[in-house]
Amino acid sequence: MSTPKNKKVIVALSGGVDSSVATVLLKEQGYQTEGVFMRLGIAGDDKNEKNARRVAKKLRIKFSVLDLGKEFKEKIINYFISEYQKGRTPNPCVECNREIKFGLLMDKVLKNKTSFIATGHYVRLQNVIAREVRPKQSRNYKSQGLVTGLPRFVPLSLHFARNDSKSGTAKFKLLKAKDKNKDQSYFLYTLNQKKLKQCLFPLGDYTKDEVRKIAGKYNFEINNKEESQEICFITSKYYSDFLKKHLKLKSGDIIDTNGNILGNHKSLSLYTIGQRRDIGIGGTGPYYVVGMNRRKNQLIVSNNKNDKKLFSRELIVKKVNWISGNVPKLPLKIKAKIRYRMKECSAVVDKAGNKYMVKFSKPQRAIMPGQSVVFYKGDEVLGGGIIT
Repeated sequence: MSTPKNKKVIVALSGGVDSSVATVLLKEQGYQTEGVFMRLGIAGDDKNEKNARRVAKKLRIKFSVLDLGKEFKEKIINYFISEYQKGRTPNPCVECNREIKFGLLMDKVLKNKTSFIATGHYVRLQNVIAREVRPKQSRNYKSQGLVTGLPRFVPLSLHFARNDSKSGTAKFKLLKAKDKNKDQSYFLYTLNQKKLKQCLFPLGDYTKDEVRKIAGKYNFEINNKEESQEICFITSKYYSDFLKKHLKLKSGDIIDTNGNILGNHKSLSLYTIGQRRDIGIGGTGPYYVVGMNRRKNQLIVSNNKNDKKLFSRELIVKKVNWISGNVPKLPLKIKAKIRYRMKECSAVVDKAGNKYMVKFSKPQRAIMPGQSVVFYKGDEVLGGGIIT
């Protein structure tokens, strides 16, 4: 059986509190820990790289910088612009995890099958085959200058017995984090068994408050850094400010659900279903986007936030990924959600030709093509796909 000291872990060190504390926890367990910063060619790169380098120096680990600016622009920024141009609402965080963090980064830094990649995501990983083994504390615990009294990072022996089934392939479950307010499992439904086999998520069993306390004990200068809430490559308050610089805009009429003209929109590409802000109608609002007539280039709005046009019980989904690697027996009762910051709703997923249909027990508000719907069973993420 392997021990942590024989295992190499590359941490995606972003310069923020979460990835910094993830590095601390791995180092405490005795892993051979290294940090890598992804330079994406966006605002804040220099400052974040400086913070990441400072953390690596403090923890006495190797540090390197990987320039993925060209790839990030091609795969994430251009995708974001293209989806809006086509009238869909993209989810760049999902695509960044798929294409960049657990795509290009993983391919470039993992040189062999015995090494791991770790991130500061709030999510748990469970090996359904391995026994629960609690590793002994590293002998160099005190000499390494690590904080005593930290909660244990023991995600069911993910770093042990990773291939102890008869078939030689362990099965992994992706689970919600302990801190449900910070849980990021929604963004990781694209992972598969091959990738999960080489992943570690040290923060899954911690709350954000516990993470901040650990950072405080280390006197990390990034301890009080504000939470990142928006898309990393957009610096303005509204997405539309960014999109106006990159899209071909065509103005047209804004109409209500009865066909009355209320005003003039800037371009259908700047709006999403359910949107309330920055529609451009004054006086009688607020108004909510309930639909678009692309043939007539009309934006359809309602001043009723509960307008029936905003709700639907069904959606069609493509590019579905099942984390287990196997399509379950269908139809399947699940819990599902169509946005990150929402509660799951009971639903049934079934085949619909070469795609899937999801039928909810209750109408869902503002289902947006281009966004992700993610399937859950309890705390387990079963998979998900892109809403069409």
